Amino acid sequence: MSSVHSDQVSAASAIVLPANQPRQFYRGGASITALRGGGEHPEFGPEDWVASTTTRFGQAESGLSRLPDGRWLRDAVTAEPDWWLGAEHVAAFGDSTALLVKLLEAEQRLPVHCHPSDVFAQQHLGSRFGKTEAWVVVGTSGSNPVAYLGFRDDVAPETVAHWVATQDSSAILGSLNEIPVRPGDTVHVPAGTPHAIGPGVFIIELQQPTDFSITLEWQGFLADAESAFLGMDTGTALETVNRSGIDDAVLASLIKHTADQAAPRVPLLADDAAPFFRADRLHGTVELEPSFGVVIVLDGSGKVRSQGGADLPLHRGSTAVIPHSAGAMQLEGDLTVVHCRPPSAGSPR
Repeated sequence: MSSVHSDQVSAASAIVLPANQPRQFYRGGASITALRGGGEHPEFGPEDWVASTTTRFGQAESGLSRLPDGRWLRDAVTAEPDWWLGAEHVAAFGDSTALLVKLLEAEQRLPVHCHPSDVFAQQHLGSRFGKTEAWVVVGTSGSNPVAYLGFRDDVAPETVAHWVATQDSSAILGSLNEIPVRPGDTVHVPAGTPHAIGPGVFIIELQQPTDFSITLEWQGFLADAESAFLGMDTGTALETVNRSGIDDAVLASLIKHTADQAAPRVPLLADDAAPFFRADRLHGTVELEPSFGVVIVLDGSGKVRSQGGADLPLHRGSTAVIPHSAGAMQLEGDLTVVHCRPPSAGSPR
C-alpha cells in the first residue's frame, strides 16, 4: 500500500467522519445534531456535507471533509484515485468521486431554486458536472411537511423573467407542485427543475459534486441577485430553468414511497437517478460489493466487516466513507443505514 496512507486510515475498511457543517445563509440542523447524539448545533449549520470533496461555490476549502489523519479527503482521492474509487470509475470520471452527499434540515422554507445541467455547466461554469440531485426523506416535523417540485403548467420565459425581476415569491412558489412528504419518501430532482424544501423536512441529499444553484427567489434569502446567479447575467442564468409543466404521471416517476418496504436492501431512488447516483436502505446483515461509498446510520448499532481491513463499529448517527480498495464488505448487527454511491462506470447519460 502506498505510503500516502496513515496507519489510521489504511487499517480501516471504512472511515468514520465527524460532522462537517459549513456556514449557510439559512438556519437549521437540529435533527442533524439529534441524529449524531445531541449537544449544541451551529445556528447556520443546516447542512452536513458527508465525505465531501466539493467546496462551496467560490470557496477554496469550505465544504471539504477531513480524514482522521488531518488530510482533506479531496487531496487523498486526488493522490490515489484508483485506491479510493477503483479503476473503472477513474476511467469514466477521472479522480472525481462523482458524488456529494449531505444531511439537510432547514428551520425555514428554502427559496425556490434550480441547478444547471451538465451541458450548461460545461458551457458557462467550466465544470464537467452540473447538479442533478435526489432527496431521501428521513424525518419530518410540523403539521404540514412538504416539498415543491417543478412547475404545474408550462410557463413562458418572459413570465419567469418577470417573476424573478420583481421577486414575486407568491407567484413563483404558487406555480410549483406541492408534495406532502414523510420518512421513506424519495424525490429525484433533474437539473433545471425549480424546487424548494419546506421547514422541518430532514433529508439525505445526493448530488453531483458541485455547488451550483440558480436562486429564483433570492430576496429575503441572499444578499443580492449576483450571488443568486453565480455571477452570470440574469438572462444566461435563467436558461437553466425547465419551464415545462410536470404532470402527475411525471411526478409519479420521480417520487418513490419506501417506508413500508422492509427487505434487507431497498433501492431508494427513481430509475432516472441511476446515471447520477445510487442509494439503498440497508438493514441487518447485508453484503456490500467493492465501491466508493458513503454510509449514514439512521438507527441501531453494529459493524462493517471487510476481508482485508479492521472491523469498524457503527451506531446511530455514524457517517463513514468507504474506499473501493476495502473490497467486498458486510454490514452486521441491528443497523439501518442509507448507502450512497456514485453511478456505475457504465451508466448511460
